[in-house]
Amino acid sequence: MEMAGPVSSAPRTVEDIYKDYAGRRAGLVRALTSDVDEFYSMCGPEKENLCLYGLPNGGWEVSLPVEEVPPEMPEPALGINFARDGMKRRDWLSLVAVHSDAWVVSVAFFFAAKLNANERKRLFNMINDHPSVHETMTDRKGRENKPGVDNSIKPRHSTKRSNDGKTKNSRVAVVEDGYGDDGEHSETLCGSCSGLYNSSEFWIGCDICERWFHGKCVRITPAKAEQIKHYKCPDCSYKKSSRQ
Repeated sequence: MEMAGPVSSAPRTVEDIYKDYAGRRAGLVRALTSDVDEFYSMCGPEKENLCLYGLPNGGWEVSLPVEEVPPEMPEPALGINFARDGMKRRDWLSLVAVHSDAWVVSVAFFFAAKLNANERKRLFNMINDHPSVHETMTDRKGRENKPGVDNSIKPRHSTKRSNDGKTKNSRVAVVEDGYGDDGEHSETLCGSCSGLYNSSEFWIGCDICERWFHGKCVRITPAKAEQIKHYKCPDCSYKKSSRQ
């Protein structure tokens, strides 16, 4: 079991803290979306006080809280399993998502306590580029329950012309009925929220790290994507700016 991470090895820079946040957030989103049945089954009310942890590597775990008092870093909501069978499943998951948002942000700013005001502001802006765990979970749930949604995979790579007239490929996925290889993105996960690709959504791929993202997760609309020759995801953009 991977530990949440002691303060002694805590991330120190804005970029390090953001990376830690993004990994933990991705794990929480996965637990409440693609892995939700497994997560739900692990939270039986007959068990002891349980917490949902997002891990820096993008994983998640349900386990008992740490025994240290005070803990070395903020702890998630305690005893999430006790209310599981006393609420509608959707409402319980929504409650866990809200508490998970509060926890993952508190962890980030716990690590950021020694940063200056400008650095904390920059960190908050980087974090705020992502939809919350709750937003991601409820949005995905709404799509899954929407009648008539086609969940087949129909990616499209649009082509654009540069100023010199040469045609360039852009890693942009747009829903278009009857187009594309249905199997090409069947296992593709969003680099931000870890949601599985489906053709009812707009996606865009980073030309640097080659990961794919929901357009909404990185605040890119189809219209905006048409103006982008080479897309760089938030992680790659921040890495470049930190080296300058």
